[in-house]
Amino acid sequence: MTDSIPLSERTFRDSSLFTPWRDPKTGVVSFILTTRAAPVQQAFYYVNPSLSADGRYYWFYASFPPAGHSHYGRCLAVADLDQQTVRWFPETQFLNSSPLLDGVTGEIYWANPSGIWKRSLEEEPRLVNRFSAGVTKNRSVTRYATHLTLSADRKALNIDAVIGDETLIGQAPLNGDEIEIWQRIERNYDHAQFHPKDSELVLLAQENEVDRRTGAYRQKDNRLWLIRRGGELFPVYPHAPSGPYEATTSNSHLQEPVKVQVADPRAMHGHEWWSASGDIWYIHYQTGVEKVPVGETTPTLVWPHRTVSHAHLDPSERYLVLDALPSEKPEERQVTFANLATGRSVDIVSSLPVPHPELKKYHIHPHPQFCGQHGVIAYTTTVLGSVDVAFTLVDDLIRVTGDAAS
Repeated sequence: MTDSIPLSERTFRDSSLFTPWRDPKTGVVSFILTTRAAPVQQAFYYVNPSLSADGRYYWFYASFPPAGHSHYGRCLAVADLDQQTVRWFPETQFLNSSPLLDGVTGEIYWANPSGIWKRSLEEEPRLVNRFSAGVTKNRSVTRYATHLTLSADRKALNIDAVIGDETLIGQAPLNGDEIEIWQRIERNYDHAQFHPKDSELVLLAQENEVDRRTGAYRQKDNRLWLIRRGGELFPVYPHAPSGPYEATTSNSHLQEPVKVQVADPRAMHGHEWWSASGDIWYIHYQTGVEKVPVGETTPTLVWPHRTVSHAHLDPSERYLVLDALPSEKPEERQVTFANLATGRSVDIVSSLPVPHPELKKYHIHPHPQFCGQHGVIAYTTTVLGSVDVAFTLVDDLIRVTGDAAS
């Protein structure tokens, strides 16, 4: 693969695949992929790369209502920005948000109940790894990984698998060797991600969970955890901060959201990711975007925001992109670019329409993502009345929010 190159406005304006859309309040232009492979098209979960290193191929999720849902049944599709084509692959039905694009080889990975698979545009699917019968013991695998990530040494993929009532944390070697289980846990931990530089360190999340028999809801109490190969889970924040804390939260993924009173801020953390330098970034709900270095316990509030839901950081760590999805004020659902150097922000989408209730099962959130060094942000949008993927140019957003170097 060639080195990463920035994409320009011409890439999208001269393309038959995209339709320009200008936000009516801010004037920010997005380019929406209106050439369709499926009725529902979504951007990747923000921690997983989706644009090839040469900027030619953009991978995305494709769904065909009423089939499938966010846990299984969506497929992969790819837009070729050079040849102006869109293609989908029905054989790539994947579990959770597992797909991962390898920027070095251009291969795409995903997981289904039978194992972890990969393919290239030219080659058919090939099995990478799967659990042995001695591990599954006649039980179904309901998750291999929330989202696959590559170890820094490129020898393994992370797993946070669910088999029966167990969560299995570990790694799946790319050479097909036996999947290595680091720890078995009875409650649900997910969103595991390899450290970008340390092949033996994984960040993961204690998750809210629902009892499969009764439907009873259990709220997380301490979200952020780490595990080192050969060891066991340990919390990023081992102790609750001193002083009173009160918050009310609810889980929008439930059929009927349940409001929960929270007295520990660690239960209000979520949607975590690694920065390129190896710090832990995450959302502190009703507060903003925070970060903390590994081994430290005093967070830094980087960007205050009361209704932030997801966020992502560019490789230079100078810019944030976030979405806000307040259920009580749907007119304030937004996608926002934040310039950390100047302290200014601009809405990419100032008002994001709520999708049809029947589409909720596909987890229709913007999940905005910086696409490596390409100078673009990809996200899921509903502004045209359908569920689409869109791009906006980072240089345009910097011009609006100011360049700290100038």
